Amino acid sequence: MRQLFLLIFILPFMVNAQSVKGTFSLDDGYTHAFLYQSTPQGANYINYGKLDDSGKVEIPIDSAAAPGIYKIIYAIPPEENHFDFIYDGKESVAFNFSAEKGVEFTESEENKLWNSYLHSMDMVNQTIGNYYAKDGKNKDGFQSVFKVLEERQAAYEASSEGKLVSAFIKANRPYIPKAYEDVKTYTENLKKHYFSQIDFSNYVLQSSSFLVDRVSAYVFQMVENPTNETYKSLINDVAAAIKNDDTIKIYLLEVLWQRFVTIQNHEVANFISDEHLFELAEKTNNKVLAEMLTTFKNTSIGTKAPNFEISSTENTTSLHNLEGSEYYLLVFWSSGCSHCLNELPKVKEMVSGMNNLKVVAFGLEDEPTQWSEEIKKYPDFIHNLGLGKWNNPVVKTYGVAATPMYFLLDSSKTIIAKPYEYADLESVLKSL
Repeated sequence: MRQLFLLIFILPFMVNAQSVKGTFSLDDGYTHAFLYQSTPQGANYINYGKLDDSGKVEIPIDSAAAPGIYKIIYAIPPEENHFDFIYDGKESVAFNFSAEKGVEFTESEENKLWNSYLHSMDMVNQTIGNYYAKDGKNKDGFQSVFKVLEERQAAYEASSEGKLVSAFIKANRPYIPKAYEDVKTYTENLKKHYFSQIDFSNYVLQSSSFLVDRVSAYVFQMVENPTNETYKSLINDVAAAIKNDDTIKIYLLEVLWQRFVTIQNHEVANFISDEHLFELAEKTNNKVLAEMLTTFKNTSIGTKAPNFEISSTENTTSLHNLEGSEYYLLVFWSSGCSHCLNELPKVKEMVSGMNNLKVVAFGLEDEPTQWSEEIKKYPDFIHNLGLGKWNNPVVKTYGVAATPMYFLLDSSKTIIAKPYEYADLESVLKSL
C-alpha cells in the first residue's frame, strides 16, 4: 500500500517534468553536458547527462524549476565552453551543437524566436551597411531600409510579448533615425544610443551573458583601431550608462578590467581601477576586490616592484638596494612545488651566460629544512626565505597565486615583464 501511495504521489511530477535534449558533434570530443541555472550572482548546478554513442544527451528538469536563464557546460574551462538558453518552465528545450556552428535550437519557442530575431537583425544590418557602402545619399533608399528595420523590430516585440525573450529583444532595440543621416551622423548616433534601451537592473538580463557581450562589444568593437585614450572614453561611457546598481556595475567593469589584464594592457586596467572600481569597492565594502586591484596595480608593468628585505647568512639588504646588474629576475617558487623543481634547473641553465642578469629566488615555505637543501643547487641565485608560504606578506603584496611566478626588473627595480609561463620567460630573456 505504501509503495502504491508513493507511485501516485510522484506520478504527477513525472508527467509534468521537462527536459533539455541535445545532439553534440562527436568530432569535438565532448562526453558530458552539465546543466546550471544562471543567476546574477553565479550559477547553480541542476543536473548532468552523458552523451550516447550518437552524441545525444537528455537532462531532466524538475517540474519545480523556476523559469529563467539556464546554462549548458560541455567542456573545460567552463567559462569558454558553455551557452545560455531560456527556459520558460513549460516547454522542453532541444538543440544541436557543434564547435564550428555553435548552438541551433530545434524545440522551444523562446529560444527559436531569439535566434530568428538575431538572424533577421543581422540581415537588416548588412543591408544598412551595403546602403552606406554603395552610396549612402539616396534618401528614398534610406527611408526604405530603416522602415524595414523598424517594422522587423516592432513585429518581434509583438511576437515576444509575455515571453522571457521579450527582455532581450527590447534591450536590443536598435537606433532608428527619424530623418536622413549621412554615415558619420548615423555612426555617432548609433554609439550615442547604444545603451539607451538596456535596463541594467533587469534580473533576466543580469542572469545571462547579454550584458557582458553588449558591454564588451561596445568597448572592443565600436571604434576601429582604438588608442588607450579611446578605450578610457568608452569605459567611462559604460560606467555612466549603468545607473543605480553598484553590483552589476562592479561586475561588468571587473569583466573589462580582467580583459585588459589578460591582454597585458596595464595602463587601461589601472585606469578602470582608479576611475571606477576602487571607489565602488569602498562604497560596497568589497575588501577582496580592493585588495586584488591594489595587488595588480603594485605589480603592473612600468611600476617599481614592491620592496622587501633579503636576509642571508652573510648580510641583510633589500630588493631595492641590490646593485651591479642591468636586470633582475624575481622568481617566486617553493621547494614543495613540482613545477618549480622542474623549471628552476632550466632557468639556471638559461641565465648561466647572462652576465647582465641576477636571479632573486623567493622561497614560499612552511618550514626551512627542504628549502635549505634545495638552494644549494643554485649558488649563484640570491635567495630569500618566505615563511608562512601563501600567507607571507610579500607573497600577498605580489599577488602570487601559483608557483613558479616570474617578474623581470630593470636596474632601478621597475617591472618590465611578467612572463606567465616558462616559454614566455624564455622568449623575454632571449630578447635582452
